[in-house]
Amino acid sequence: MKIGIVCPYSWDVPGGVQFHIRDLADHLIRLGHQVSVLAPADDETPLPPYVVSAGRAVPVPYNGSVARLNFGFLSAARVRRWLHDGTFDVIHIHEPASPSLGLLACWAAQGPIVATFHTSNPRSRAMIAAYPILQPALEKISARIAVSEYARRTLVEHLGGDAVVIPNGVDVGFFDKAEPKAEWQGGTIGFIGRIDEPRKGLPVLMRALPKILAECPETRLLVAGRGDEEEAVAALPKEMRDRVEFLGMVSDEDKARLLRSVDVYIAPNTGGESFGIILVEALSAGAPVLASDLDAFAQVLDQGAAGELFANEDADALATAAVRLLGDEERRTELSERGSAHVRRFDWSTVAADILAVYETVTDGAASVAADERVSLRARFGLARD
Repeated sequence: MKIGIVCPYSWDVPGGVQFHIRDLADHLIRLGHQVSVLAPADDETPLPPYVVSAGRAVPVPYNGSVARLNFGFLSAARVRRWLHDGTFDVIHIHEPASPSLGLLACWAAQGPIVATFHTSNPRSRAMIAAYPILQPALEKISARIAVSEYARRTLVEHLGGDAVVIPNGVDVGFFDKAEPKAEWQGGTIGFIGRIDEPRKGLPVLMRALPKILAECPETRLLVAGRGDEEEAVAALPKEMRDRVEFLGMVSDEDKARLLRSVDVYIAPNTGGESFGIILVEALSAGAPVLASDLDAFAQVLDQGAAGELFANEDADALATAAVRLLGDEERRTELSERGSAHVRRFDWSTVAADILAVYETVTDGAASVAADERVSLRARFGLARD
């Protein structure tokens, strides 16, 4: 199958949507499909052979973060050329409601379109206001996917219609087989995320750290991500700042090794999360997880069975839970085992099969799927008939 995938956010800047698209493309290519990804990127940036640049992105504040999007006449021309040259069997657009390549592709594409919605934002006035503009493009979509029940709810409330829920995928084996790093082991807690993005929750963790260190003075906090490191520790007492080690941006390999090494992985995110891919990665690596009780995080962690939850933005609750886990090796082992079993449902072998099934339902004359199988797939995913 010839598959065109549209990424709305800059390929040069790491993020959950970009990682999802990258890993999906890699998995589909390994299965023998032809895949091309269109994404914003600086023209001089080295790209994988399957990624086509649509030009440089522009930073736009969105959903408590800064999204790097691409929109305009030049971008529209590149979208049309990519669609013309690709002759795709199916176009898979991510975040088609964002003012970026996905919306442009929705307007320009002919033939089957599958859309994945990642955003969870129950109070988006901008999305409601933009609906009349978005409606003609969204009506061209043949099938809709939401990465979580909360992303589905945002879609239903703001844009109408419905979607099948297919979660983000992870290469579970990649994290499970990573080798721990000796210098990252021994009384360590981990955080991975953009340091200067408040909704990722590092300030909450920093407020909790003095209480954690008072009870567990040998604990070290390992922080991976870009941002102002001095500002991040500014509120900490000076004598505690050496208990925080900043690792900067880490490779995928080192991220997996970090998650395999820490005693507890902490996700103190405060909002704006529709899924929680870092939680799935941590579970895949066997890390005991402690996360804020966001609805999306609770769903990923099986309502607390696969990882512990604390009250969102409550630094004292975070500290109390972290101290308890650091002092209870048996509980950490139990969480690791439960998490490792639970996370298998998010492996790409399962997730990509579900996405391919959706592709098949919207592709006319797919030789690999018999008519009765197509009826079964449509019933499974709740999709309309051709």
